[in-house]
Order: sequence, then structure tokens, then C-alpha cells
Amino acid sequence: MKLVPLGDKIVLKQCEAEETTKSGIVLPGQAQEKPQQAEVIAVGPGGMVDGKEVTMLVSEGDKVIYSKYAGTTVELDGEEYIIVRQNDVLAIVK
Repeated sequence: MKLVPLGDKIVLKQCEAEETTKSGIVLPGQAQEKPQQAEVIAVGPGGMVDGKEVTMLVSEGDKVIYSKYAGTTVELDGEEYIIVRQNDVLAIVK
């Protein structure tokens, strides 16, 4: 199956959480902070959304930073994805 976002929606796959700190301390699963960096898997067409013209500024394969509590988490074929609106994406990592 494949996720195809509508309007100004973007499908993200979250990057893996850091398991050790910079000083080398190994973190257990509960102590790991949810990463806010993800890879763009699919991008909606944009167009008219809520009465405004939306041009999509991200593309598939981009690494992005998104708002901490943004989006809806879905699971498809054993993989976890996050669907967010374009305005929930804060920056593109280059």
C-alpha cells in the first residue's frame, strides 16, 4: 500500500531517536526524547486549501524539522508515519 496525501498534507517518516548522549551515556527507551527530524515520504498537490492558494515548498526525500506535537501518527505495513500540514514543518535540513 501507499499513502497519498491530499491538499497541503505531507507524509513523514521519523528519524531514529538517539540512543546515547554526547558524553556516551546509554538512554533507556522511556528516556529517549521523540526526535523532531523526519524524512519526507510523500507530498500533497497543494492548491486551494481553506480558501488560500498553497504552493508546496518541500519535496520527497527532503529532511525536515517539524513541530513537536504536530500531525497524526498512522501505521501502514508495519511502518509508522506522521501526516502533517505544510505549516507544521519548521525547516528543511540541507
